[in-house]
Amino acid sequence: MSVNSLKEAAERMDKAVVALGYEFGGVRTGRASASILDKIQVEYYGTMTPLNQIASVNVPEPQLLVVGPYDKTALGAIEKAIRSADLGFNPSNDGQVIRVPFPALNEERRKELVKLCRGYAEESRIAIRNIRRDANDGFKRQEKESDISQDELHHYEAEIQKSTDAHIAEVDELLKRKEAEIMEV
Repeated sequence: MSVNSLKEAAERMDKAVVALGYEFGGVRTGRASASILDKIQVEYYGTMTPLNQIASVNVPEPQLLVVGPYDKTALGAIEKAIRSADLGFNPSNDGQVIRVPFPALNEERRKELVKLCRGYAEESRIAIRNIRRDANDGFKRQEKESDISQDELHHYEAEIQKSTDAHIAEVDELLKRKEAEIMEV
């Protein structure tokens, strides 16, 4: 039973790291990235719909995104959603596609984005530590109910700590790469 708890905890920690990668994907860097628009919701026929379900997003140049809606009647709604997403973009609509130029980031904005990324990383570390705590509580409960011995309890606690350390190191590495990407001029 406890080996399954270890695997389950490791899987949950993996998901926390994947979620962090998704959060980082939504943080703007100096280069155009289609994933920056993943969180944008567009009102499409009265329903909030993710942008990537009603349009294709292409990156023809490092400083430009081109959003091509599958239904041309959605152009205005898509443009409005991109403007109101507060990402600092000024999209232009030519009747066929929406062009989203990426303005260069100034030093102050870069530092704000790094701070935001550090916050996301800390949330991820906290989630990983909470998973460790939950697993350790489960092991202690099993030891109390005499399902596992004290030696097994210490072994499982050591294993979950190794997994926690590995996942936190992974978070730190993701953060380091994202910071370098943001600060790159």
